[in-house]
Amino acid sequence: MTSAGHNLLTDHPALYEARFPDPDRLAARWAQDCLRRHGAGNRVLDMGCGTGRDAAWLHDAGRAVIGADLSEAMLAYAREHHPGPEYVRADLHGFDLGRGVCDAVVCLDSALLYCHTNDQLDGFLSSCRHALAPGGLLVAEMRNGAYFLGRTDLLDTPRSDAFTWHGTVHRSVTTLTVDRTDQLLRRRRLWTADDGSEPVEQRSAWRLLFPQELRHLLAAHGFDVLELHDGPGPRTEPLWREGLLPGRTTDADRLHVVARLTHPSTGTTTGASTGTTTGTTSH
Repeated sequence: MTSAGHNLLTDHPALYEARFPDPDRLAARWAQDCLRRHGAGNRVLDMGCGTGRDAAWLHDAGRAVIGADLSEAMLAYAREHHPGPEYVRADLHGFDLGRGVCDAVVCLDSALLYCHTNDQLDGFLSSCRHALAPGGLLVAEMRNGAYFLGRTDLLDTPRSDAFTWHGTVHRSVTTLTVDRTDQLLRRRRLWTADDGSEPVEQRSAWRLLFPQELRHLLAAHGFDVLELHDGPGPRTEPLWREGLLPGRTTDADRLHVVARLTHPSTGTTTGASTGTTTGTTSH
């Protein structure tokens, strides 16, 4: 019997960190490198902060960090296990934490792609524009929609994974499909464990954004694109490391963007809401 509608990893943050370990905090270090190279101010909003490990690393590096996420379980875990930042519950599709409250918005691990519709993308970018000080940065890392043009290697065969946590072997079978009508990469993941627990089916989706489309969206919201490339980054092969500069292509399966706000918002935040929910970090 399958239990549908659950997100096993989001509901169990410690299990999430066990499944996606990042002991070197590569994602946070990559974000810090982007912020440093482009002279970002000290205040950072980590949107879709998940368990808080990247937000806490940026805090320990000397930045004033707000971590925002949809999941109360993730936020509670972050406050206990990765203290330092201020953690708040906020909606990726539209949030209002105050005008000019940060010098940079960081959005890692494809969190931005939980904006499935154009209205949701507009809500996110309008909210970023409201939250950022003039000249502030948006730093994002995500799957690359262009990778799926003519390629099916990630779609052809379900992928099986297994890892052991607290003596229990957790196994997953993940199937990806492209929904061309809605421009979504849909994921079905079936979890089983050898402790006799009931299988859990998880369904989620990411918006497939293309490089030129992303440039257009950012420009429409007052951002000047400084970097747009497929690597090196924290989820690429080979991995990013200190000293490596961004590439010039957008062909591989990850997309990295750094954009500067050059036309700050003068009105109220479009579609903003406070204390509601969307936008958890996910691989």
